[in-house]
Amino acid sequence: MAKPEILDYTQNRELSWLRFNQRVLEEARDESVPLMERMKFVAIFTSNLDEFFMIRVGSLYDMAAVDNKKLDIRSGMTPEQQLDAIYRAVAPLYKERDKTYAEIKKQLQPYGVCGLDIRDLEQQEKKYVKKYFKEQILPVLSPQIVDANHPFPHLLNKEIYVVANLKMNGHDMTGIVPVPQYISDILYLPGHDIRYIRMEKVIMEYLELVFDKYEVSDKNYICVTRNADVSPDDEAFEDHEDFRFIMKETLHKRRRMAVVRLETAAPLGKEMEKYFCSRFKITPKCIFRTKMPMKLGFIFSIADKLPEPMKRALTYEPFTPQPSASLTDGSVMEQVKKKDVLLAYPYESMDPFLQLIREAASDPDVMTIKITIYRLAKKARLVEYLCAAAENGKEVTVLIELRARFDEQNNIEWSERMEEAGCRVIYGIEGYKVHSKICLVTYRNKNEIRYITQIGTGNYNEKTAKMYTDYSLMTSDQEIGEDAAVFFKNMSIGNLDGVYRHLIVSPTSLKQKVLALMDGEIAKGERGRIVMKMNSVTDMDFIRKTAEACQAGVRVDLLVRGICCILPGIPGRTENLRVTSIVGRYLEHPRVFIFGAGADAKVYIGSADMMTRNTEKRVEVACPVYDEGIRRRLMHDLKVMLSDNVKARQMDSDGTYRKKSQEGAPVNAQETFMREALSANRASAAAEKKEKRSLLARVFGVFWKKKK
Repeated sequence: MAKPEILDYTQNRELSWLRFNQRVLEEARDESVPLMERMKFVAIFTSNLDEFFMIRVGSLYDMAAVDNKKLDIRSGMTPEQQLDAIYRAVAPLYKERDKTYAEIKKQLQPYGVCGLDIRDLEQQEKKYVKKYFKEQILPVLSPQIVDANHPFPHLLNKEIYVVANLKMNGHDMTGIVPVPQYISDILYLPGHDIRYIRMEKVIMEYLELVFDKYEVSDKNYICVTRNADVSPDDEAFEDHEDFRFIMKETLHKRRRMAVVRLETAAPLGKEMEKYFCSRFKITPKCIFRTKMPMKLGFIFSIADKLPEPMKRALTYEPFTPQPSASLTDGSVMEQVKKKDVLLAYPYESMDPFLQLIREAASDPDVMTIKITIYRLAKKARLVEYLCAAAENGKEVTVLIELRARFDEQNNIEWSERMEEAGCRVIYGIEGYKVHSKICLVTYRNKNEIRYITQIGTGNYNEKTAKMYTDYSLMTSDQEIGEDAAVFFKNMSIGNLDGVYRHLIVSPTSLKQKVLALMDGEIAKGERGRIVMKMNSVTDMDFIRKTAEACQAGVRVDLLVRGICCILPGIPGRTENLRVTSIVGRYLEHPRVFIFGAGADAKVYIGSADMMTRNTEKRVEVACPVYDEGIRRRLMHDLKVMLSDNVKARQMDSDGTYRKKSQEGAPVNAQETFMREALSANRASAAAEKKEKRSLLARVFGVFWKKKK
């Protein structure tokens, strides 16, 4: 097989992702960010890194086992070389994270938020902890020794285990104690301040009480990360009618996958290192020592526990998603029938979309509601309204993606709930994840069939709609509705080759249409303009077309939060390309594509990133935006993001990022959008109040005329 052509303006996707996570860690180091929010960024960095090892590193191990000579088309590296590069790149990030965590922890102490070691406790606190351990923890522990009669246990992914060397009658062995999953990660100490100690430290301190017949030495705690890149075997579709069964089996399989990383609290001695490497079939490069907690979920519960005065000092000023200024009180359905409405989360509330579904559920003219679901919140009003619609006799079709990674169990449970209520639940298409965010309400208007279509850039998740930035377009455009109706019909019969007049849908037409629109800008030469916002860029066809556009003189701006495999500023290749990444208070998540400038620009929003998996292996939907006001708003928003000089970072030609220099007034895009949402809502409320006063005046005037 011929070697793939390695371009001189691309970079490895895994190393690009690590640079994204480094930007997250930089937010934790930013002193302008409130302290507790900085600690949350450390937790997010840690959670991101865990998932990276489980999925990306896991898949590279699988690739290395199958074909270690296969070259990455963006960097020319084999799977083994990529793994070596990842482990080298991660080591300094661990040191930076440990240092950042220690600094923030120290700065929180004057506020009474203290994470403690046993040695830091006062005498009364030590007595309290020991008593708590004996009465509440020791009885529920499941310790084990490892010797000839007691085999090494299976260590669960991302669970913490306290380990030690044990000795009895001249025999050495290993002791292992799982930190129980059903007890709290931390123990709060009595008092007004938030003083706490982590549970693994408590167990490690009193390990002699657990192994009371043994000499205990070299106490430590460890955590393994396992490969979680499990894809259900496509052939399983042929053997099982119920895809839910396959996914349950897949989740069970994930628990026992190979170890790709071992974290330890203290350095391992040579013998212990050799022992664990042999036991887990890893090499020393896979072992990382960390001085900070291996699980940081407790940080969010501490933030919730803060008293109000302290919250104001340590967390972001609260922001409530605003009512849409495009809508007034009253029926959302009736207003969307008259004009398109764009919601921008989290600056605006998701409630109007939910109200639309609630109204549709009881509207006698509504016949069907159809929706694709990828991720839902644990508590989802959307599901309640869909179930109510089915119970009211509407035909409700829900295409739910059971393979949404790490949300599989949640989606299985929701699918069962909706099916019980009478919804028609389908699970997508063999070999293709359905990642689109589209909803269609069909209703009868006299003798006509009419549609309301919603197209989103993010999930129908009421929790993340307050944390992620996204767009949601609601339109009564009849032709878009007809396209949506054809789309749902095609999904129901497993047809990926649908033809649409307005919607662009992967895996058949989305990439082709985007490339054609780019060709349109290339034909304009230096008058061409391309601005695209998305989460990741890896698709080689898109990358080559971007370089072609740059070489034709087109100015190209890519707003890419995470992975970006194309390098800007390469002479003769990508000199007209600028790559910007914004990492801030909210997770940037929209996909917006703009081709051209001004009134002639073609504007799309949708669910797809320019990644090969999205353009070729997923069902994605993007929709043209025709409403002039909404088009102007989207172009304005992207212009503000490109002007950001506070949270934006710009990529250099070597793939590294630097903060933009602050020329002129500081521009923080997310803060700008919060202010605009508040201002628009105040203006809308004032206009509504004025309209009510005017109406009252007219009514009052008529009354007085009659009286005269």
